[in-house]
Parts: sequence; structure tokens; C-alpha cells
Amino acid sequence: MIQNQHNFHNKRHYVDWWLLSLIVLLMCYGLLVLYSAGGWVLVKQQMIRMALGIVAMLFLAQLKPEKLSGIAPWLYIITVMLLIAVLIFGYESKGAQRWLKIGIRFQPSELAKLTIPLVLAWFYRYRVLPPDFKSILISIVMLLMPVVLIYKQPDLGTSIMVGVSGIFVLFLAGLSWKYIVSGIATVATAAPILWHYSLSAYQKRRVMTFLNPENDSLGSSWNIIQSKIAIGSGGLFGKGWQNGSQTQLDFLPEHSTDFILSVLAEEFGLIGVVILLLIYLAIIFRGLYIAFQAKDTFNRLFAGALTLTFFVYVFINAGMISGLLPVVGVPLPLVSYGGTSILTIMASLGMIMSVYNHRKLLKS
Repeated sequence: MIQNQHNFHNKRHYVDWWLLSLIVLLMCYGLLVLYSAGGWVLVKQQMIRMALGIVAMLFLAQLKPEKLSGIAPWLYIITVMLLIAVLIFGYESKGAQRWLKIGIRFQPSELAKLTIPLVLAWFYRYRVLPPDFKSILISIVMLLMPVVLIYKQPDLGTSIMVGVSGIFVLFLAGLSWKYIVSGIATVATAAPILWHYSLSAYQKRRVMTFLNPENDSLGSSWNIIQSKIAIGSGGLFGKGWQNGSQTQLDFLPEHSTDFILSVLAEEFGLIGVVILLLIYLAIIFRGLYIAFQAKDTFNRLFAGALTLTFFVYVFINAGMISGLLPVVGVPLPLVSYGGTSILTIMASLGMIMSVYNHRKLLKS
């Protein structure tokens, strides 16, 4: 009897019910908005992807973080090779070459969002922290390889997210402020060169649209102008579910993907947006709590980096649809319609849950 109770006690820790409950709540809210934005067909497809995502999350939650650490360098090598393969013979769609066809369409850049935090956390697991200049230089080279390969596809949004996930690992590892300030100064100095020689024409248009959205109201600025109209017309309580004119009359482009938060703002108003943000905030706080309770450097770094990257998803998408940031194609986590991005986000949440399942509380 005692043995059975002991086994039950062990098994019940295989899922973080707080985190799982928040994720399911977010999914349900997202499906409600998606139904209004795209109809039952998109909702059914989204539910299938979410179900697969939950399976992936629960599977990864059972794995010990030590196993993730062991495969991290191999995952990094595979990811870089896949990204090189995309540039050589990848599948092209809408002017971008981001996919491989191996029976199904597969986007290796999504894998990089998981691989980079893992491999950098593995790298710093065996080094004295805070990192010295040599360690920082090696990690930056490891980070830049996939970031540059993704940027060349071109995919600015994903390259930013991958870069951010790596930078968070460095930050959590105790990166000195002098290196942070030096990095910001370097980027600022190189900005004119990057503008003239690195950004493509459509990327420059997005930046110019951000700086002056009224310049081409019927062209490149159409999306953001319609998004602002939708947000503003929603007011405090919104127009009601499925009553948003910008969405239902198709004035708002990409309303089931990048601009789905605009749909929510129009139909549920500021109150609806605040409720969504509170759910996100609860997930982020739970992820950071798990990271702070982690038993070693590896767990703390990759769980913290994945959680902060999740926050950046929300921050960038909200900034995009409100005109506070350039449009870079970053989806709203578990709300925007999508396939690979849902699996990636759910996998990252499963890894965070794994840290909780196998935690050992740090003693004061």
C-alpha cells in the first residue's frame, strides 16, 4: 500500500497542471477568436495541430533534462545542415525559400528556435559563469550560423526570434553589461551598412511603412492601417463575437494569422485583450518560476531562455499589429493559425515542463 502511494506520488509530478491548465485555457480562447476570423474549417485544422502539440509537449515533459543536454550538440549540427539544405534545394513559395519537402513540407528554421537555447545552455553548463570573452565569442559564432542562414531564406521574423533566444541564454548566464552595451553600439554603428547591403527591397518597405504608415495607404501600409482601425473601433468592450466589420468584410488582411490580435481587439475590445495578456503573463511567470527552481545551470538557462522567448513572441506581435514595431511576420503564440509554429511552441513548453517534473529545489 505504501509502495503504491509512493508510485502515485512520483507519477503525479509528470505534468505541471498549473502550466497545462493555462495552456489549454489559452488554446480555447484562441479557437474562439479563430472561428470568427476564419471559420470552422480553420478551427478543425488548428485543433488537430494543437492535439499533436499537446502530445509532443507531454512526451518531452517526461524526458529528463540530462537527455536533452546530451543530444543538444547533435541537434545543432543537424539543424545547421538542414538550413544549408534549404538554401540549396529548398521549396520556394511566395518569394521565400524556407521549406524542405520530405514527404511533407518541413520548415527547419522552426527547429532552430529550440536548438539554439538548448545548445548554448549545454555549452555554458561546463563553463564558469559569468562567461569570459572567449566563451562569449564562441557562443556568438554558434548563434550567428543559423541566424544568417535563416535570414538568407529570407525570413527576418524567424531569424530575429532565433537570435533573441540565444541572446537570452547569454543574458541569463550573467553576460557583463559592458558586453551588452558594446553589442548595442556595434549594431547601431553597422545599421547603415545593413540597410544598404543586407535588407531586401520588401524588408526596407516594411521599415519605411513602420516609420510612415500613411505614405502608401492603399499599398504596403494597408495592413497596419486596417489593423489600427480594427483595434480602435473595438473600444472598451468590443463589437461582439463575429461582429467585427474589418474582419467579416475582409478589410483586414492576414486576420487568421499575423493580425488575429486585431480581430480580438475589434470584437472583444480592450477587456478581451487584457484577459488574453493576463493568460500570457501567467504562463510567463510560471515558466520563470520553474527556471528559477531549476537544479542546475543547464536547466535554468534553457528554461529561462525559452520562457523569455515566448514573451518576445507576444511582445513583437502586439507591437506589430498596433504599429509600434515593424511587421516581421511573428505569430501570436497558440492563437494565430499555423502548423509548425504551434508544434515548436508546444515543444518548448514541454521542455520547460520537463524541468519542473525533474526539479530539485535549490536550498538556501
